[in-house]
Amino acid sequence: MTEPSSPPETPERFAPRAAGAMADMFDHVSPRYDFLNRLMTLGRDAAWRAAMWRAVPGRARVVLDLCTGNGVSLEGLRRPGRLVIGADVSLGMLAYAQDQEGRVGWAPRLVCADAFHLPLRFHTVDAVTIAFGLRNLRPRPAALAEIARVLAPGGTLVILEGTPPEPGPFAPFHRFHLRHVVPLLGRLSPDPSAYAYLGQSILAFGPASEVDRELQAAGFEITAHQTFMLGAARLWVARRTHEKVGEAGATSFVHSARAGGPDRGDMPNRHPAGDWEWRIASATQLVVCLAVLVSLVVALVQLSNAEAMSFLTPGQRLGGIILSIAGIAGFALRALALSGRLLGSSNRR
Repeated sequence: MTEPSSPPETPERFAPRAAGAMADMFDHVSPRYDFLNRLMTLGRDAAWRAAMWRAVPGRARVVLDLCTGNGVSLEGLRRPGRLVIGADVSLGMLAYAQDQEGRVGWAPRLVCADAFHLPLRFHTVDAVTIAFGLRNLRPRPAALAEIARVLAPGGTLVILEGTPPEPGPFAPFHRFHLRHVVPLLGRLSPDPSAYAYLGQSILAFGPASEVDRELQAAGFEITAHQTFMLGAARLWVARRTHEKVGEAGATSFVHSARAGGPDRGDMPNRHPAGDWEWRIASATQLVVCLAVLVSLVVALVQLSNAEAMSFLTPGQRLGGIILSIAGIAGFALRALALSGRLLGSSNRR
């Protein structure tokens, strides 16, 4: 069980189907959205999105990126021959995405749409991705039902989401980060309340087991599950298994995303990455991680020497020791993970 969150400061953003409140909030934060995301995730959000992209089948000809925001998830989904659709309620975010992705060729098609009423026919999308957006869709079962409506049977749903602290030694640090660090960094944004909401929405998201149950109830079979940064974020990969009651037919005002035609196999990858590139990147991260780890160990040794640190008060020394130990633990775990990745086989497609 996770600790209940404090009452939200912006209740209209937590209301059911709050498309208007969400659009207004994201319209205001779009200029610095990417920069602040890098800070708040300690630079790891790009790697998490890469894991989401790898989970999308190569044969997916029509891919919907729901809650696409400023389009940061679109680049890794693009393939020659694939139709990528980015949908969001924020026109400000979509305008930024349009500037980044362009308008010609196989550029993503962007649409301003409510996630609970997507302008697509039944079963016309091969894969749906949603990165850090599911927590903004309330009630969640209704949002998953709409995703299931447009997703073809056998299609893939990939969810990347920040999740609340679970019991364990890392939980106090995670909770402190969400309640204090994220709102503090949000002061760099034109709308600091948006980042107070961000921390609150993650704390209110609920345990991973609840998402598992809701996916199964919506007609999905979970095929893969991955955690990042000791549970700070999670990835769900699910397959659309069966139709639910009332899914036959389609209304006349929506459009088909599928062009038709036979299956022509996997979409070609515009950015084929060799195994050696992946290993060089991982090795570089490991070197940096070990350098920081050694620095923290040296700092801890110095702080433990009362005579050398006599210019610090006892409270300052104790705080420094605690932070050094926490940093050593975190970077040691990261070094172990990177070492395991280098020793194992590449998981890139």
